[in-house]
Amino acid sequence: QVQLVESGGGLVQAGGSLRLSCAASGTIFSINLMGWYRQAPGKQRELVAAITSGGSTNYADSVKGRFTISRDNAKNTVHLQMNSLKPEDTAVYYCNINIPFGNLKGEHWGRGTQVTVSS
Repeated sequence: QVQLVESGGGLVQAGGSLRLSCAASGTIFSINLMGWYRQAPGKQRELVAAITSGGSTNYADSVKGRFTISRDNAKNTVHLQMNSLKPEDTAVYYCNINIPFGNLKGEHWGRGTQVTVSS
């Protein structure tokens, strides 16, 4: 089984910063795509940022220039540095990984971590 453990969420004032981390454990030989999604109350889950094993990144327009995604392939971890946070960034943030082959092939999700930005 794959376990994704997220950390780093919390309450911050507008303009502040948070760093989210996600560690994947299990018999994992390769992860091609790692990313962060978020879901605000009453809204659909949306992609925030994603990164390939080669380091290519993709960001939602709403976070470009403020958030930075990074990963450590050796440790199967992914991070999301969030700066200049806004109240509209308030949501539950979910870690997501895609394993391309093997018994654990497929998409896996973390349980989520709450990020609350006060105005």
